[in-house]
Amino acid sequence: MKIVHTITDLRDQLAPFQRPAFVATMGNLHDGHIALVNQAKPLGDVMVASIFVNRLQFAPHEDFDTYPRTWEADCERLQAAGCDVLFAPRETDLYPEPQTYKVHPPAELADILEGHFRPGFFTGVSTVVMKLFSCVFAGKPSGAAMFGKKDYQQVMIIRRMVQQFALPIDIVPGETLRAADGLALSSRNGYLHALERAEAVQLSRALKALGEAARAQGLDKLEALEAQAMQVLSARGWTPDYLTVRRRADLLPPGTTGAAEPLVVLGAARLGTTRLIDNLEI
Repeated sequence: MKIVHTITDLRDQLAPFQRPAFVATMGNLHDGHIALVNQAKPLGDVMVASIFVNRLQFAPHEDFDTYPRTWEADCERLQAAGCDVLFAPRETDLYPEPQTYKVHPPAELADILEGHFRPGFFTGVSTVVMKLFSCVFAGKPSGAAMFGKKDYQQVMIIRRMVQQFALPIDIVPGETLRAADGLALSSRNGYLHALERAEAVQLSRALKALGEAARAQGLDKLEALEAQAMQVLSARGWTPDYLTVRRRADLLPPGTTGAAEPLVVLGAARLGTTRLIDNLEI
């Protein structure tokens, strides 16, 4: 595995190849990231991963400075997974001057759910992903990029960004990888102490219960069912931001007569000081 830090060196490494397969990460890798790498490899003629903790998507009160950085372990895992090129830019490499040009996704998709509770988050995500795409795929006739479905709204925003800018990149969603008890794998799970880790699975269970109730009792009762799901988590000591059922197509609330349309249950809640997100298609 070749490790490069500058955009010039990255492009030199990728010059012989026509179709990169790419997985963007912020490091602190877990089995979910490695699953994305394994799924991405057959989609191109060179496997590229990036590690970059993107300051643009963190609010001032969030955990940019304390976000786990596990460089040596990450490199070992990527090499063992068969990654060909690791792009690990320093902040001055990716943002040599203030990034005043930014990608602003549409408010109807980016300012709901995660975007409502983390204002500006998806502008930061979209901007860094666009820049990483320009680094990895510049001059290439095609490419593929894998993104995990645990970040459901993020995948939708990136896919639509690629469509609207006519980028020759296939955005491929990877299924959420879970621990044996059902907890979605996440870099932030490492913040949980032992008792919190045992409790953390209740988020996925709450989403499953909400989805089952919505299908069984009808979408006309959805507002009450969502409120009840929030109350159940709150009673267990969580601070939920949202537990909600949305249409997969656009993440808007479903119509009360559309019980047969594809839906997804999404949730975000804080357990102690750790904020967890998850989703379940129903």
